[in-house]
This record gives sequence, C-alpha cells and structure tokens, in this order.
Amino acid sequence: MPKQNRRVVVTGLGCISPVGAGVSNVWNKLKEGVSGIGLIESFDTSDHNVKIAAEINNFDPTEYIDKRECRRLDRVSQFAIIACDEALKDAKLGRGFEAAADPNRMGVLFGSGIGGIHTLEEQHDVLKAKGPRRVSPLMIPKLISNIIPGNISIRHNLKGPNFAIVSACATSTHSIGEALWCILNDRADVVVTGGSEGAITPLTVAGFANMKALSTRNELGSQASSPFDAKRDGFVIGEGGGCLVLEEYEHAKNRGAHIYAEISGYGSTSDANHITAPAEGGEGIVRAMKIALAMNDIAVTDINYINAHGTSTPFNDKHESTAMKTVLGSHADNVAVSSTKSMIGHLLGGAGALEAIATVKSIEESIVHPTINLNNPDPVCNLDYVTEGARTVDVNYALSNSMGFGGQNASLVFKKIED
Repeated sequence: MPKQNRRVVVTGLGCISPVGAGVSNVWNKLKEGVSGIGLIESFDTSDHNVKIAAEINNFDPTEYIDKRECRRLDRVSQFAIIACDEALKDAKLGRGFEAAADPNRMGVLFGSGIGGIHTLEEQHDVLKAKGPRRVSPLMIPKLISNIIPGNISIRHNLKGPNFAIVSACATSTHSIGEALWCILNDRADVVVTGGSEGAITPLTVAGFANMKALSTRNELGSQASSPFDAKRDGFVIGEGGGCLVLEEYEHAKNRGAHIYAEISGYGSTSDANHITAPAEGGEGIVRAMKIALAMNDIAVTDINYINAHGTSTPFNDKHESTAMKTVLGSHADNVAVSSTKSMIGHLLGGAGALEAIATVKSIEESIVHPTINLNNPDPVCNLDYVTEGARTVDVNYALSNSMGFGGQNASLVFKKIED
C-alpha cells in the first residue's frame, strides 16, 4: 500500500526529438506547429512503399556523449542518455550533484518498445556476410531493452529500483506510472523515467508498412500525420527520447527543487481484444482514464486538457475520440485536446514520454500546443482538437493517454502544483 501522505512531483525534464533537442527548444517548436516529418534520409527507400518518417537528421551523438562510450551504445540508448542527462541536470540530481540525494533511493524505470534494432540488423548482416565469429561481443548488451536503464544508472550512480517496461506504444507512459507507484510505495525518493526509440530502419519500416499501420502519403511529407482528420491513413514513425524526473514532494521541497507539476493519477488496463486493433469504443482506454482519475478522486469536470494518443490511424483516432467522449460526458466540449504526433510522428516506446513532457509544459505555461494537419475533421472525431495554433488554457488538471499493440493502455493525470 502507498505510504500515507506521499505525493509525487516532476522536478526534471529532458528530451531529443525530430524537431530538435532540449525541452525548451522542442516545446517552442511544438507551440509553433513545426513538423519534423520528411523523406527518409537514413537508408535507400527505393523499394519501400513508405518513404517518410520523423527522423533526427544530422545526429552526432558525440556532441553529447564520449566517443568511446558511443560505440558501446545503440541509437536507442544514445537518445535515452541524452534525454536523461538533460532531465537530471535540470533537477540538479545525479552526475555532478551527488550530494543532493541518496543514490540508493534513486531508481530508473525506462523503456523502449523495440530496443536496439539498429544493432540487430547490423550484426545480422555481419553474420550472413562474414560468419558467426565476426558477430560483435557487444551485440547483446547493445540491443536488449533493459540495458537502457542499466546504462543510465551506471552513468549517474543510481542504485535504486532499475528495470525496463516494454508495452509497445504505451511503454513510457507505463514506465512513468510505475515510477509513480515506486515512490508512493516508498521504494525510492527519486525515479528517472520515460522512454526512447531508434527504430527507423529498413526492416522496421517494412514490417509496419506491410501490416498497413504506416501512412503511405509520401507526397504530403510534413502533412502526412493528420490525427483525427477524415483522410488519415496511418501513423508516421518517429525517433527520439523523453525523460521525466519524478520525486517525492517533501524530498523535492526540502532541497529547494523546482517543481513543474504533480502527478496524481495513473491507470493501466488491457483490451483483451486483438493483437493490434483497439477495443470497440476504446473500452480499454476508457477504464484506464477512469482508474487514473479515481486514484485521487479527481472529477471529470476538473480536466482542462488531454494530450491524446492521436496516432493518425483510422481505428485509433476513432476509438480514442469515442473513449474521451465517454469519460468526459457533457464536459467534453470544455476540454482542449491535441496530438503531439501530428508534428513529431509516433515515437513508439518513446511517445508517451514526449507527450507527458508536453502535458507538463502546458500546465506550467498555461499554453496548449496545436494539432497540425487537421483540415477535414472526421465526423466521429468531434472534440476540440486545438487546430488554430497554440492556445492559452489555464490547465489545472490534464490527462495523457497511450495505447499499445497487444491492447495495453495507460493514462496519466498531471496537475498544477499546490503547496
């Protein structure tokens, strides 16, 4: 059971995304409606039906991480470390701030939906071309998902609970939610949490494309991701990472930490329905949102904003819209909704973390970023999706939703901090 009176707040943020690196930079781009989607540059797409993605172009990890260490890290781990370095520095914890907290009470819950797929594809090519003796001994440590939180803990001497959650597109939202419980249950005072993905590869793009999940509107480029639009035809794959530092409120207050927001609700459910399609009417995410709200008796009428999963796929947007209307009821017309994926694409296991950061910044600045490319709303998707540009909204309570393949749903509630 949660320890009585423990509260959990956000004291650090960090990210790298297709629209840039650094929270301040990325947040400004989101408010401006800047898209990071374009033609794929990292491999030859001549034989591919899908030729667009939200890549981090001209990425040089040695700008952030020692060159020797970079060679031991898959792209997905590089993104994670960059995001976590920024978040911990922002929170004044970890490396360089060793005296600020007990490392034994600092954990890492960080995930990836796919893991080190760049390493896997590269070493498979080595195996086929040169034989098993030439496969790198670093292959396994570079590709396994749990190495991501492992590398973060080693880098910052974080000795508390440390593990990876893998739930496809709900990965980092589940990670943040379980980090919340970790602190509430007094297993840690600080948890570094979030997710990353670096899976824009020939194999991954072909796999998603062949299951009809990706947009094939290559000619639209930056306009191809159009959540809730009647002409949407699939998501655009993205890459990057996001990190939040969660901290017990009194611990944060006693050391004079800057507090962005409080996290006061988390719900997780399963559709038990289909390997990829959401349950009819978004039944699973309905229950997740209701559980998250019930955790601290938050009324539906308290919600001012929802950062939707909003993938730009025909089924997800339809069912999530229905789910939000089911939960909000008559209050639905009063709630601003937006999809971060309209600009940065779908970061898979990293999506929820970037979206949680956007939600926290919305609370902090009373500004909600737009959903771009929503020109012809689907009649079924008839909520207030903030299409006119960034909007001033006094956000006291906000929901952030994620839905993963396998029917795995997660919802978080963030609130404006109250002493």
